[in-house]
Amino acid sequence: MQATRQTFGQRLREIREEKDLSLRELASKCGISPPFLSDIELGRRFPSEDTLKALASALHVPLAALEQYDHRAVVEEVKQRTAADPQYGIMLRQVMEEFRTPDELRKLLKKK
Repeated sequence: MQATRQTFGQRLREIREEKDLSLRELASKCGISPPFLSDIELGRRFPSEDTLKALASALHVPLAALEQYDHRAVVEEVKQRTAADPQYGIMLRQVMEEFRTPDELRKLLKKK
């Protein structure tokens, strides 16, 4: 069975629903608008550090439980490296063409 990684927004929505909170209720508890929270859950926007802390507090989960789903730093590093050296972009494209799923690439990396 193939493991699927959740996005930050997907995990946030899952926790919100587990806590039986509506989008409006959680947004109100965090001092943000419901459309902004909706955009976060849909992956269109990301919360600031303060909003992230407010979400964790309102959901009664450790901050780390949400932070582990926020991969912006990794994406930013990839952007910086490919901007500095286009060979990174070329190699990443080749990897993505050869390994269609993260599990395929993960298996290769475990063999090394």
